[in-house]
Amino acid sequence: MDAAPAKRRKIGHAQDGAERALESAALTGFSRSRAFVLEAEELLDSVRVDYEAAFAGADGLLHRVKGAIEAIKPHESLPVAEAAAKLEKKHKVKVPFPDPPPPENSHYKVAFAKPAQFNVVGSYVSKTMVKTQKDHSVDMVIVMPEEILQEKDYLDLRYFYKRAYYLAVVASALRKELGKEGQLAYEYLNGNPLCPVLTFQPKALQKAADNAGDKEQSGEKATLDYRIRIIPCAPDAFFPKAKLHLGASLVRKGLNADANAASAPTSFYNSALVAEGSFLPYLRLLRQTEKKCRSFKNACMLGRIWLQQRGFGGDISEGGFGHFEWAVLLALLLQGGDNKGHAALSASLSATQLFKAFIQYLSVTDFSEKPCVFGPGTPELDDHIGSGPIIWDSARQLNIAYKMGPWSAVMLCQHAKWTRKVLANPAADQFHPTFILKAGLPSHNFDLVARLNHDASSAAAADNGAADARGRLWQLSSKVYRVLRRAFFDEETGHRARVIHINTPASSPWPLAERPKQHESAALEIGILFDPVNMARTVDRGPTAGPSAEEQDECEQFRKFWGDKSELRRFERDTIRETLIWSSTTAFEVCEEMMHYILGLHLRIGQVDGDISVYGNELPALLSLSPSDTAVFNVAKKAFSTFERDVRNLDDLPLRVRQLAPICAELRHASVKPPVLGPSKVGPRPMECVISFEASGKWPESLIAIQRTKIAFLLMIGSLLEKSKGGEVKTHVGLEDAKLETENLAFLDVVYESGASFRLRIHSDLEETLLERQVKDKTQEQYLRQQATTSLAAFRRLHTNLPLHNQYISTCATRFAALSPTIRLAKHWFNAHKLSYHFTEEFIELAVLRVFLSPYPWDAPSSANTGFMRTLLFLAHWDWRTEPLIVDTGGDMPAADRIAITTRLDAWRKIDPSMHHTVLFVATAQEPSGVAWTTVGGHAKPSKVVAARMTSLAKSASRVVREQGVELDCRRLFVPSLKDYDVVLHLNSKAMKSALKTYATVDPAEPEAASRPKFKNLDERTGQVPLPLVQHPSEMFLDHLSEAYSGPLVFFRGAADENTIGAIWNPQMQRRAFRINLPTSYKPVAGQKRSRDDEDSDDEEAGLVDVNKEAILAEIARIGADLVERIEVKGA
Repeated sequence: MDAAPAKRRKIGHAQDGAERALESAALTGFSRSRAFVLEAEELLDSVRVDYEAAFAGADGLLHRVKGAIEAIKPHESLPVAEAAAKLEKKHKVKVPFPDPPPPENSHYKVAFAKPAQFNVVGSYVSKTMVKTQKDHSVDMVIVMPEEILQEKDYLDLRYFYKRAYYLAVVASALRKELGKEGQLAYEYLNGNPLCPVLTFQPKALQKAADNAGDKEQSGEKATLDYRIRIIPCAPDAFFPKAKLHLGASLVRKGLNADANAASAPTSFYNSALVAEGSFLPYLRLLRQTEKKCRSFKNACMLGRIWLQQRGFGGDISEGGFGHFEWAVLLALLLQGGDNKGHAALSASLSATQLFKAFIQYLSVTDFSEKPCVFGPGTPELDDHIGSGPIIWDSARQLNIAYKMGPWSAVMLCQHAKWTRKVLANPAADQFHPTFILKAGLPSHNFDLVARLNHDASSAAAADNGAADARGRLWQLSSKVYRVLRRAFFDEETGHRARVIHINTPASSPWPLAERPKQHESAALEIGILFDPVNMARTVDRGPTAGPSAEEQDECEQFRKFWGDKSELRRFERDTIRETLIWSSTTAFEVCEEMMHYILGLHLRIGQVDGDISVYGNELPALLSLSPSDTAVFNVAKKAFSTFERDVRNLDDLPLRVRQLAPICAELRHASVKPPVLGPSKVGPRPMECVISFEASGKWPESLIAIQRTKIAFLLMIGSLLEKSKGGEVKTHVGLEDAKLETENLAFLDVVYESGASFRLRIHSDLEETLLERQVKDKTQEQYLRQQATTSLAAFRRLHTNLPLHNQYISTCATRFAALSPTIRLAKHWFNAHKLSYHFTEEFIELAVLRVFLSPYPWDAPSSANTGFMRTLLFLAHWDWRTEPLIVDTGGDMPAADRIAITTRLDAWRKIDPSMHHTVLFVATAQEPSGVAWTTVGGHAKPSKVVAARMTSLAKSASRVVREQGVELDCRRLFVPSLKDYDVVLHLNSKAMKSALKTYATVDPAEPEAASRPKFKNLDERTGQVPLPLVQHPSEMFLDHLSEAYSGPLVFFRGAADENTIGAIWNPQMQRRAFRINLPTSYKPVAGQKRSRDDEDSDDEEAGLVDVNKEAILAEIARIGADLVERIEVKGA
C-alpha cells in the first residue's frame, strides 16, 4: 500500500492479535471473507493517524492564521485592475486570476472585508486520514462576506475574480505575519483552474519530516509533514441555484461578444460555482452520517486506500474522484439513496461490508453513461451527460462528479468490477490485491500507452476563449476521447478495446509573486486496454450498403467518420458492406495504425513526426515475437502428430501403444525461441516425448532388467520406423548420463528428413510399482530407500507430471493469446540474469500462468507487455518463505485442498527451517505435493540464496518500472550485472560450435585437425546432418562443475548458448582448522605459526586452512580445456 510497494507490508503487531486469528482461520477452514475482515481491521490499525502527535501545533497555527486574517483592514470597492496593481506594488503579491484575466478597462470592482465565518473541513476534522497518503493537508475555509459580492457575480467569472483578489489580500497578510516561519504558495484546489488556494508549509515540519523515519524505527510517534490550506468560498445559497443548472451558459465566448449570442452550456463552471457554497452543507452531511453509522469513518479510510492504490484522487489530473467524493457518495447511500428517500445501505453494516457494498455499487454504475440521481425529484439530466459524468445531489443541487472526465468514470467502474471479482472469489487472496498492490501504473493497466506531444492551442483553435473554464488542454482531451471511443467502440465493427483512459498533466504550486505556469503544449497520456478477441482484427465490416434510406444514412455516417479508409466490399451471401482494411498484423500495430489515422483525420494530430509517441511494444520487439511464431509452434505440433501416427502404425510391436505424450517446451508454445524444423548447421535439438504401452505381465520384475528391456524396445522401434518410412527417417539410440543401473539408461532420437526430430523415452508402470516397494521396504538400508525416493520422484516428474503439465499449458496458451509470449519473455529475463540454471522451465511457466489465472486486482493480461510486467510484480511480492504458489489450472480446486497444500508447506518449514531441501513450494491441482518442479535429484532447485536473488532482481525491476513509467527503456530490465560475481568464465564460442557438430562417421575423441581433410570435397562429413546431442556442451560442462564444486562455488548461467558463466564463492566455506574429509580443496594459511604452549593439544595443533581458490580455478580451466577461453576473477 506504500507509494513504493517493493515488498508486502510487515505489520509490527504481536502474534496474539489478528495474525493469530488469521492462522487459526486457515487451519480451521474459515472463509476468505472472514480473513479479509481481520486483515482489513489490522490494516486500519496500522495506517491510522495519531492526530495529537502527527499534527502537533496545528490547532495553534490555525488560530494564528485566523487571527492574522481577522486583523486585515477592510477597504472599499476599487476597480479590479487598479486593486490588483496596487496590491502587487505594495506587497509584491500577484492576484491569481483565472484564465482569461479581467481586461484592463474592466468595470468590475473588488473589495475586502472580514470573513463571515471560519471553519476547518476535510479529513482533519473527520479524522479519516491515513499515514500513507501523499499529502496531509488541514483545510480552513473562509466564507467571503455577502457585502463584497453581488448576485450577478455568477456571470463571466466575476465571482472568481473577486475570490482571487480576496485570496491575494489574505496571502499578503499571512506572509507578513508568518512568512519567516514557513513557505507560502498558491496552488489550484483539486486542479481546478478557477479556484486557487493558499498553502502554508511550516519550516519546522520539513525538518521533522526528514527525521520521521528514524523516529518510527525507534518507536517514537513522528510528526507528519502537514500543511495548512486556506480556501475562500461563497456563502451558502448566495447564488440562485436555479440559474446554475448544468445547461446554463454563464460565460460568454469572448468578453466583447454580444451578450445575447447563443453559446454552449458551461456545466463545469456552473458546478464549480455551486461547489463554492457547499463546503459547510457537506460538512454537516458527513458529521450527521458519522453519528448515524459507527463504521462510516473506517469505510471511508478503506475507500481512500483503495482509490489511492489505483491512482484516483480528488484532483482533476487524478480522475476527479477522491476521498471526498467517496465519503459523500457513501453518505448519500446511507442517508437516502433513491428518489423516494429510502436508504440504499444500512447504517448497521460493518466497515468491510460497507466497502464491499460500495464497490458493488460502483461496479454496476457507469456515471458517464447515465446520470445518477440522489434525492427527491427527477431532473432532466440526460441531455447533459455528454459534458461529463453526472452524480446529482438534489438536496444541494450539485453534480458531485463535475471534476471527472468520461474516461475516469469508465476506469473507476472497471477497477470496481475487477475488485468485485476478487471479493467474490472465495479461493483468492482478497486482501492483498484490494489494498496492498499498486494497481494504477500504466504499464500494468494498459496494453498500449500513447503520449500526444501536440500544441494545444492549434488543436483547440475552434474554441476561442475558455468557455467551460477547464482550459484548452481539457478540450483537447475530450476531443481525443470522443474520436477514439467512436473508433474503438464501434457498434457496427465490434469493440476493439475495453478501456480508453486519458491522463492530463497535474498543476504545480507557484510563488506568490508569480503567475501560474500554463500548459502551453499538450502532454496527454492515452492508455488503451485491448479486447484480446477483436483488437488484432485486420478487416472491419461496417454497415450494409442497402437500398433503404436508413442503410444509406448509416453508410454516410460511417464514411463521414472514417473518410477515405472506408471502401465497399462484397462478402458471403452477396452482401456489400462498408469495409476498413488495416495493413498491420499484430494487435498493437493495428491499434497504433488506427490511432494515427483517426486522430490525423479529425484532429490533425500525428501528421508531424513526434506528435504521437507510442509505448508498449518494446518487449515483444526485444525477442522479435511475432504472430508467425504461433504458426511455427503449430507446425511443430503437427510434426509431432505425424510422428505419433507413424509410431502407432507400427504393426510388429509386441505391445500396443497406449499414449505418446510430449513433455518439452517447444510442444506447448513455451520455448524462448520457436522450434527449428529445417536444416541446421549444428545438430538438431530433439523435442522430447514419452511413450507408454498397454499393461502387460511380461515386464521383468527387476528395475535393472526393465532398463535393458527398454533399450531393446527402443532399438525395435527405431528399426521399424526406418523400415516403414524408407529413407525419410533416421533413428539413433543414445545413452543417458545415469549414475545407477536402476535409472533410465537410454533414449531414441528420431530425425525426419523434413528437419523435425524427437527424443523418445519409455514409460513402464511396473517400474513405478517396484520403486514404491523399495521406498516402503523398511528392511533395506536407509541410503537405498533414499535412492529409491529420489528415483521415484524423477520417474513421476518425467512420466506423469510433465505430460499433464504440457497438456494444460497448451490448453491455456490457446485460451490466453498473451500467455505464450509472456512465458517466453519471462524465460528470457531469467536467462538474461543467469538464473535459468537454478530454475526449472516448468516453474517459470507456472509463475506466469498464475498471473493469468489469478490476475487480481486486474483481469487476465491481454498483451505480452502487461503480462510480463505483472509477472515481475508478482515475483517481487511473493513471500515464498511462508506462501505456497498455488496454480488452480482447472478453476475448481476445493478449499480443503488449498488448506492441505498450505499445511504441507508449514510442515516442510518445521522439518527443514533452514530450507536446505525445499525452498519454493509450487502446487497445482494435478501435482499437490508442491516439490515436483522445485526439487531435482533430491536437491532444492533453486537454493535459498538463488531464490532470494530472484526476488531482489524482480523488486529492482519493478521499482525501475514504477519510477520511469512508460518511458523506460525495456532493454534495461534484461541487462545483467557481471560485477556481482566473484568469478566469470568466458567460453569459447568457436569451440562450442565445433562441439555441437557430431557425426556418425567421426570419432568425437579424435582431434578435429587430424580428422578433417585438407579439401572439403574429400571430407566425408560434407552433406551429412550432424547427430542430435544428448546435452548442450555448456550445460554438460556446468553440470560437471556444479557436481564437483557445489560446496565452494555457486554457478549462474542463462541460456545454453550464452558464452559467460558467473560464480560466487560460498561465504560459509571460510577459514577453518584442518581436518580430514574437508569438503573441497584447502591450503594452509600463509605465515601462520603454532604456539609452543599448545603443542600438546590435538585441536590446537591442527593448522588453519583456507579455500584454495587458485587451485580450484586452475582445475576448472583444465576440465574446460578449449571450451574455456579465459577466467575473470573479481579484484584480480
